Amino acid sequence: MTDNRITIVRSGLPLPAPEAGELVVSDDDLRAWVVNGGILRRVKRYRNGCLLTERLSTSGRPMLAWALRLMARDRCYIADSEGRERDVTLGLLLRWSWQVLREAAGKDALLRRVEREVQDTEQTARARMTPSWNTSATPVYLRTDLSFGVRAGGSVGHTAGVLNELAACGGPPILLTTAPVPTVRRDIEVHHVAVPERFWNFRELPTFVLNTVFLDEALRATEGRAISLVYQRYSLNNYAGLQLAQRLRVPFVLEYNGSEIWMSRHWSRPLKYEALASRIELLNVNGADLVVVVSRAMRDELVGRGVDANRVLVNPNAVDPDRYTPTVGGGAVRRRYGLEGKTVLGFISTFQPWHGAVVLADAFVALLRDRPEHRHSVRLLMIGAGTQADAAKRIVTVAGLEDTVHFTGLVAQEDGPEYLAACDILVSPHVPNADGTPFFGSPTKLFEYMAMGKGIVASNLDQIGEVLRHGETAWLVRPGDAGALAEGLHRLVRDPELCHALGAAARRDVLAHHTWRSHVRRTLDALDARVHASAA
Repeated sequence: MTDNRITIVRSGLPLPAPEAGELVVSDDDLRAWVVNGGILRRVKRYRNGCLLTERLSTSGRPMLAWALRLMARDRCYIADSEGRERDVTLGLLLRWSWQVLREAAGKDALLRRVEREVQDTEQTARARMTPSWNTSATPVYLRTDLSFGVRAGGSVGHTAGVLNELAACGGPPILLTTAPVPTVRRDIEVHHVAVPERFWNFRELPTFVLNTVFLDEALRATEGRAISLVYQRYSLNNYAGLQLAQRLRVPFVLEYNGSEIWMSRHWSRPLKYEALASRIELLNVNGADLVVVVSRAMRDELVGRGVDANRVLVNPNAVDPDRYTPTVGGGAVRRRYGLEGKTVLGFISTFQPWHGAVVLADAFVALLRDRPEHRHSVRLLMIGAGTQADAAKRIVTVAGLEDTVHFTGLVAQEDGPEYLAACDILVSPHVPNADGTPFFGSPTKLFEYMAMGKGIVASNLDQIGEVLRHGETAWLVRPGDAGALAEGLHRLVRDPELCHALGAAARRDVLAHHTWRSHVRRTLDALDARVHASAA
């Protein structure tokens, strides 16, 4: 038996719907075939083979490419999310394989170089006083994540929100980024940093390589220009922002969204170079003139690691109230999914474990089971895509409620408000950390929900319970409890007047306290205080 085509999708990218005669699988599936011998049954089985990746410059995976070449009789190629293609030839496979051998021999030298750079940067940071800053000069924003094709989610909202308001609060900013950031103002100067095609077959090593590349590009972009400050959204193993601030002798503001070491241990797998990653993380938080965190739990974690509390600003996430507003229409989305005349519960997410999608699916099943009057009038709209989406779908399918729940798949950040506008009640079912540590997040969806003026049912969990007030701006329920969540949903479904009152109050509250403009203003005011304290 033969099929027309096999498409292997790199981790982190959504699996596209297969066309007729096409098999679409993840690269994890392919690795499993290599390990268990399943690939032998597929030799020359497919006419064409495609490896779908984020970008061609980071696609040099000879094992995957060799396996794909074995399975394809005719054309074998790599395609990226921007539509570029590269044929997998024997020459390319041999070059990549030789490159892996050379890089394997050079790993130790790379790590030694990184350790020397970290040591030098540590010494400079210890001797450095907070420099003065020219508030009318140009701020520089560094986005150094090695993630590509991210079209939606909290990271996108936060990055665009800060950048757009930096443009409103001072000189026009410069953005240096490894990938485009949706919803950023068009008048912002953007420099795309080309990620080098080196060490991509070795865990975590590309994050070390990126430091030199990013610093060099940033120095070129800022040469001869008056720079006010360097702002970096911290990413694993990156210290380019601190080095740039040291070179330019300007303040360094670090946005810290949680320990990469902790997140790797609990949400992924432990880092291979954990000790070095921890040293770099501490280098950044101790070397920054101001560390911006989104929650008290995050500040307490840093202070517990020895960071000066006076340099840590707790600044929750926020929203653009002109983009997320009750005036946005959701009629087209309601028609697309057949939601006219229904009460729609909405949830937008990248479906990560802490977002509570599985708890929401359980709660919705319980709601329709225990309150049969809602079976034909209430629908659930699950907006987005991610690791927990399949688990949520299975719960709904097993309960026989597929016709009552709509999974939209990935929705671009620009389209998020329209989807939220299609909903009557918005849900934030976040769950506690599995290890019992405080929930350190500040969900951007929470502030987007508030700005939409919709009734909200949310977990009474750390900052969520601090921002929202039960019975005033939202209906709060016990975190991780599907039964309590189902009761909260029922409470707002049966009381539209309460739902409307909660939504209106939430909108007023977010306008008063939680816009990106006020968020950035608090950051700049805190930095100003640090500069004056240092001068005194």
